[in-house]
Amino acid sequence: MFCRNDLFIDILEAIDSRGNSRRSLSQGRRRIVTTEHEKAFEREVWGGTVGNLPSGLVPPRQVLDGRTIILEPLDPAVHGAALYQASHGSKEALKIWEYMPWGPWPSEEGFLEWLRQCAASFDWIWYVCRPKESGTIQGVATFMDMSPTLGVIEIGVCFSPEMQRTRAATEATFLMLDCAMTELRYRRIQWRCNAQNQGSRNAAARLGFKYEGIFYNHMILKGHNRDTACYSILDTDWPAVRKIFNAWLADNNFDAEGVAQSSLFEQMRDRSFAPRG
Repeated sequence: MFCRNDLFIDILEAIDSRGNSRRSLSQGRRRIVTTEHEKAFEREVWGGTVGNLPSGLVPPRQVLDGRTIILEPLDPAVHGAALYQASHGSKEALKIWEYMPWGPWPSEEGFLEWLRQCAASFDWIWYVCRPKESGTIQGVATFMDMSPTLGVIEIGVCFSPEMQRTRAATEATFLMLDCAMTELRYRRIQWRCNAQNQGSRNAAARLGFKYEGIFYNHMILKGHNRDTACYSILDTDWPAVRKIFNAWLADNNFDAEGVAQSSLFEQMRDRSFAPRG
């Protein structure tokens, strides 16, 4: 594809346990990015023998079923019209294309042709997001930049405005992480985004990814330079991250109005780290 997963996750906003969003200020293509909570996480350089080898498997094109959301393998004929409405049906929806290298499309026909190319790809594996509460398609998620024998993979998600800042959005990302790290034993899962995209960078931290630094002059997208912020979760990080996710997503963490009673961001920020090897 054109741009790595970060262009899909760019539309995620910083969200606290109450569902409140925080947006960065912008002026043209120069954005004020606040990164007080971000410091490059220096893991010890390690050259030891890898005992627990990755499975070597590519993630399957099968349903991933959670408490609040279902991820279904992309079928443009089945999902295309709903995805077009979710991503083009309002001015707010059109904003999700800001960091994308393509789109938006002036017609549903052109969008469906693009989806057909996505579904046919062997390099990227696409799913659509169907929150159980509404039953409607409200986003996509994808595995990309896969090296199965090395155990390295990247994820990307793109949610409609209606799905953003919801429990289902968090669980959709968790299902992707759990498939790669628990079921397939990948060693590294990546999150990369436009360094000017404050929302995506905050979301990475909230979801348990550790900041690793910036690739400067990494891409040219729609005629503009893109510096890329890089994050990862390693296999040694995953048990602690998974435990926090499971506790946060549990029904007893939400009140009658569906408001989370704890902060996922704070728990991920404050967790301890196991050594590699």
